[in-house]
Amino acid sequence: MGLFKKKPDPISERAKLLNNQIAALESEIQKLAAKQGAEETPAPPAPTRSSSPFSSAPTVSTAPATPQPRLRSTALPQNAAVPAATPATHEPIFEEVGQSRIQSEAESTTPAHYNDLGVRKYDLTSAWQRLKNHFRGPVTSNPKLVHYLSAGSIQGLRPLRYEKRVARNRFLFFATFLVLILWGLIAFIVGRR
Repeated sequence: MGLFKKKPDPISERAKLLNNQIAALESEIQKLAAKQGAEETPAPPAPTRSSSPFSSAPTVSTAPATPQPRLRSTALPQNAAVPAATPATHEPIFEEVGQSRIQSEAESTTPAHYNDLGVRKYDLTSAWQRLKNHFRGPVTSNPKLVHYLSAGSIQGLRPLRYEKRVARNRFLFFATFLVLILWGLIAFIVGRR
């Protein structure tokens, strides 16, 4: 019965998979580095035969005499100078945070909210607001992440609106089931009289 099973977290599963791949690549790099260290003077590659479908005779090509690097960065164009690494002297970059959310949550209190003895008066509207805020839940600390989760922008995760719909349908199903059971019990008890 899968009602009480914990669903697997796709992000942690993906993280484990990526960590395993990284470890495998690092071990392969170490093996290749050790292998290349053993071969200090690599032999030039053998000439290769390549045939073109348009020519009748195969052509022989040889590798250039100067060794070419095996990997090349595509971040910089060829012959571009790499800027010298400078120590971290740049200023930190701060993100704009909307202060209206923080200021709107602060409950305004005035002397009119307290009686002569300094005890807070019972205020029905503020009690209603506190009750609504209690059931609403905490305000998110990262609204951008909540937006990404609700839109389904993170691969591998279902959108939050889908998860809410599933939870709502499950609740409605079980609530209806409970009402039917209670109705049946009441009909059974009343029918016996």
